[in-house]
Amino acid sequence: MRYSSIDILRTLAIFVMVVVHFCENLAGYTPPIAGFGAPLFMLLSGVSYRLWLNGQLSRNTRETQISKVTIRRGLFLFGLGFAFNILIWLPEDTFNWDVLTLIGSGLITLNIARRLPPPLILLFCGTVYVISPLARSIAQWPTYWQDGYFDPDWTLADVLQGFLVVGYFPVLPWIIFPLAGYVAGTAVFGQSREQQPAIARIIRSVWIGLGLIAVSGAMVATRAIFPQWFPNDWPAIWTMFPPSAEYVLGMLGVGIVGFCGGYLLLDIPTTVERFRTLKPFAVTLSRYSLSAYILHHIAHVWPLWIYAISTGQDTTFYWQQATTVPVAIALACVYFVLSFLLFRWIEQNQWPTLESVMRWVCD
Repeated sequence: MRYSSIDILRTLAIFVMVVVHFCENLAGYTPPIAGFGAPLFMLLSGVSYRLWLNGQLSRNTRETQISKVTIRRGLFLFGLGFAFNILIWLPEDTFNWDVLTLIGSGLITLNIARRLPPPLILLFCGTVYVISPLARSIAQWPTYWQDGYFDPDWTLADVLQGFLVVGYFPVLPWIIFPLAGYVAGTAVFGQSREQQPAIARIIRSVWIGLGLIAVSGAMVATRAIFPQWFPNDWPAIWTMFPPSAEYVLGMLGVGIVGFCGGYLLLDIPTTVERFRTLKPFAVTLSRYSLSAYILHHIAHVWPLWIYAISTGQDTTFYWQQATTVPVAIALACVYFVLSFLLFRWIEQNQWPTLESVMRWVCD
């Protein structure tokens, strides 16, 4: 069974990432919506794992088989993340630690977390949240970033530091999002397919998400009004690289409210017919979200490299100066529509995608 709340939220996350990346990489402009796509994408990976796990449990799949499939899928995504870095960003950026490597790590972590009660998972998330700024300070995060880009040396120490603390999406603190998504999914869907969603529990989750947003807002206001209270080397109030405390807490709240609130709005029986015209579009892009994530980079980054080489320039010559902001936004919207049509055609003709390859290799 597909849930409109998940499909629409994942489609929104993909749309945000497409627009942001087209604007940043083609026109050198960072839209205000930057930073909203990746956290939702990660959180929904935890929600989806809860749904997949419920399906396995309803079929009485053995624990060992569940673990094997989970770990294989995690390793598949982890390896895909490396291939993505090499093929899209060129070999020197192999160890960037992108969203895909984080989601792969998250799946492997969820294989352990699924055996734990939700309060213990939340305690672990709280601990990660608290220690992440300290770990970043100890690792000297600014020394790994040059002109806004992660630039490590190819040494074992730097590779491990990037994976754990200082990369684009290191384990600390980003692992919180798939774990929080798994707990939110458990709150909505229970711990088996037969268990009916409890509306009171879902509403409570929405209030928890709103509380996180409120606390984040209070933290932002405090830092803005009393900047002298905080060390000068702290990240900006709302920043993704590095993820500030306010940003992490706020995006967790946004993700939880978006998912749980979306379920109440879209998926309970009395509201199932809402947004009917949007659902086919959202279902397709959500079903192929992994492929869409890879493809949108190919669609706008490879032409930059190829055209630069064809004109005798360095590969990055047109980086962030290839076009204007309005044209970049228009290209993003055109890509979004064309990718929908492409995935519908692939679906009708049963062509392989990254999703089907992962199931064939790992399941």
